Amino acid sequence: MVELLPSILSADFANLERDVQAAERGGGTVIHVDVMDGHFVPNITLGPPVVKSLRKATRLPLDCHLMIENPNDFIPAFAEAGANWVSVHYEACPHLHRTLEMIVGHGMKPGVVVNPATRIDVVEEILPMLHHVLVMTVNPGFGGQQFLQFTLDKVRWLAKIRAERKLTFRIEVDGGIAHDTVAEAVQAGAELLVAGNAVFGDGHAEQNAASLLLAARLAAKSGQV
Repeated sequence: MVELLPSILSADFANLERDVQAAERGGGTVIHVDVMDGHFVPNITLGPPVVKSLRKATRLPLDCHLMIENPNDFIPAFAEAGANWVSVHYEACPHLHRTLEMIVGHGMKPGVVVNPATRIDVVEEILPMLHHVLVMTVNPGFGGQQFLQFTLDKVRWLAKIRAERKLTFRIEVDGGIAHDTVAEAVQAGAELLVAGNAVFGDGHAEQNAASLLLAARLAAKSGQV
């Protein structure tokens, strides 16, 4: 089932609770939290204290995308803050299996992220232990970037191998997801759709979330025919 994951990177941080609740009313089912450290990506955003505050503002699952170096050092803090899902970058984890076990050991659902220039088959061995695989459809670090079409080949590969091996991981995409890109992402096999600017960019989060989710579900339905 296709779900919308509003990304608070594009929300109004002075009115975060208001924006999150508006996106939820529009059909968002998971809140996506972009965590950046200024080292792994060229931007700095937020950390466990904001996640802890956000946990009080919504009952929805919090999907924490760690765009950081040394994620093992911070996994316990995100668990304590109330994160539900945690995804780490393949590129940042020299001992990826150990990191994923750590996420599971702290009671959270594990995910792996791959950057646009990273081959998707590098995650093949650990697919059975994953809750989700996040395909970056832009280079990570900033919102509002242009969608990279070639990344959809990774989504198609994931959908194919999941069916062949009868696996259960979800396929998530992040970057440039908007009304002009959502249909092709869904038809390629994406089902967890992270959207920031398209939801929060103009101050009408509820309406934007509802219309984007409708477009995604119509695309999913047409792709099944």
